[in-house]
Amino acid sequence: MNLQQRIDLLIQTGRYILSGDPDWTSAKLEASQKNGWFIPKFIDIATNNIAESFLSKAALDEWASRYRIPSENPDPKKIGVVMAGNIPLVGFHDFLAVFITGHEIIIKPSSKDEVLLKHLISKWAAWAPETTNLVSFAAMLKGCDAYITTGSNNTSRYFEYYFGKYPHIIRGNRTSVAILDGSESLEDLEKLADDVYLYFGLGCRNVTKLFVPYGYDFRSLLKAFNKYNYLADHQKYKNNYDYNLAILLLNSRYYMSNESILLTENDSIFSPISQLNYEYYMDHEQVEKLLKSNESLQCIVGKKYIAFGQAQHPSLDDFADGVNTLHFLMNL
Repeated sequence: MNLQQRIDLLIQTGRYILSGDPDWTSAKLEASQKNGWFIPKFIDIATNNIAESFLSKAALDEWASRYRIPSENPDPKKIGVVMAGNIPLVGFHDFLAVFITGHEIIIKPSSKDEVLLKHLISKWAAWAPETTNLVSFAAMLKGCDAYITTGSNNTSRYFEYYFGKYPHIIRGNRTSVAILDGSESLEDLEKLADDVYLYFGLGCRNVTKLFVPYGYDFRSLLKAFNKYNYLADHQKYKNNYDYNLAILLLNSRYYMSNESILLTENDSIFSPISQLNYEYYMDHEQVEKLLKSNESLQCIVGKKYIAFGQAQHPSLDDFADGVNTLHFLMNL
């Protein structure tokens, strides 16, 4: 397939995702049934964002032009991709980057998130049979020319051991934070709730810690966060909430809460499901300097940074861990 054929197929995929086709509806239902964290609302948000931000004709044409992706790849490689399973279609950007650059991709999907991508690729077999030679799935990756892996810090050490001698991108744990200055409107805080709560906080772009000025009044924030109180009815999330609440109580830790989240002062930028850490600051520039040196940080939300409510709506150029996947693939 040449570049234009690949782009046309990706555009067709985006239209299919947004079409409401019964086959796609069934696939989303199956994905939700197999993974309790993939509630229908979150599946729709994740997949619709992929269709609208990644798979539009304008976005793909501009991306291909700016990176000067050639019409034909003169030396295609086999790229092994290990995908995570924390949010719906979380590995799609890696898949897209490999496919659009004309390489062959061999995917090791997470058992938590394999239904949606396998369904889309099954559709490709009907729409463009030649893709069966370009995309495949494997339980174990061997014999590839390069590897892209996403996992925890623990699994990344194994990936480094097995794949370190090959060209690779190996990703570990990352998370995101927000910096508030106290002047945020209720609308800003309601959008911040999306950055915190979407996908139950399981994504690397989810805000898991707030930096707030001394004397910050949390009442407006907790009120804004009430829009997600319905998550308290989700059994897996509520179990985490109850567990983390018990830990805070047993350790006599101060906390604030509405019905769906626990706010507690904590130095760590990582927080468990249903908990949001915060830290007071006096010097905004000092916070920026501290965060710039933190290799576990994916993105920063705030008035000077990523807009409130946009953390979970990345563009094609929002590369995970700040590593440009297209540059990597085009320079193999």
